[in-house]
Amino acid sequence: MRIGDLALVAGVNAQTIRFYERRGLLPSAAREANGYRQYDEATVSRLRFIRASQGAGLSLTDIGGIISLRDAGAVPCGHVATLLAGKLEDVRDRQRELARLESELQHLIEVSQNLDPADCSAGTVCQIIPQPQP
Repeated sequence: MRIGDLALVAGVNAQTIRFYERRGLLPSAAREANGYRQYDEATVSRLRFIRASQGAGLSLTDIGGIISLRDAGAVPCGHVATLLAGKLEDVRDRQRELARLESELQHLIEVSQNLDPADCSAGTVCQIIPQPQP
């Protein structure tokens, strides 16, 4: 199939396919006599893997490592599990950060309910957000 057909089947655009080829995530396509790229079903499968891996939060570098392992004949499942566990920990860290931010924002909103704009001094920008002391 040609690049446009591959793009349609995989739900990406042709530029994305070319980018993945340049990054080494997809093998270089065979060329027809007229210069058009020609792709096979294995490329469709790999492209779907790349997109699904991105959906799971893996970076293109992570995905390239997985593909390299597979291309070398190794079964990358253990490596993938390790990567996913790391991503899960990143998500949990981010959730904790967001929970702290949520708490801080809620506190600032509550503080703002009791402030009188007339009490705002000319030397401060906004009394809701406290300035750290030097």
